[in-house]
Amino acid sequence: MDTNKITIEFFHDVLCAWCYALSPRIEKLKDAFGDKVEIIHRSFALAPEPNSISQIFGQKEQGKKEILKHWRAANQNDDEHRINVELMATRQFDYPYSTPALLACKAAELQGGNAMHAKMFNRLQKAHLTECLNINDFEILLQCANDIGLNVTQWGKDFESHKVRQMLDDDQYRAYQYKINSVPTLIGNQKYKLTGAQPYNILLEWFQQIR
Repeated sequence: MDTNKITIEFFHDVLCAWCYALSPRIEKLKDAFGDKVEIIHRSFALAPEPNSISQIFGQKEQGKKEILKHWRAANQNDDEHRINVELMATRQFDYPYSTPALLACKAAELQGGNAMHAKMFNRLQKAHLTECLNINDFEILLQCANDIGLNVTQWGKDFESHKVRQMLDDDQYRAYQYKINSVPTLIGNQKYKLTGAQPYNILLEWFQQIR
């Protein structure tokens, strides 16, 4: 084991616009330090149930309005301003809840480990926040799985499996152990915490302090 390697657990939700802003900075850090850093993707459901949006905001329509305010703020944070608030405002489907997309990421993980989880997460975030597709639609999830080169037949079976559900529950329990209540959150070497879509220079400074 390389005792000099830094392990960073990246807790995120596909729904999270701030996670979308942070992800390219995480990848930039990985590119800069290569084998000296390992990024482990962890799921954290902000809205775990179909009625979660209504429960949090009072009603679905109000929930979407409030969430799109967060999208606008996160788009200012995003280095490439990829978040398409105006397009999502025109969509007629209910704002998605977290679990289907997070299960999709965990099912991808069974085919290619952490790296494939990352690919599926990034593809689904683009589908949700830039293309403004309904990521609660299984056909959209399936298309994203196909886009990143997964065996979609196996992926579909895994998506429905108890094993994948347990993997998601395990991440949620790990978040509970770390006392995480928001995303994005990074945990370095199981004890150093950084929250929010921090700019790259802050992320780099945090990483250097862990080293």
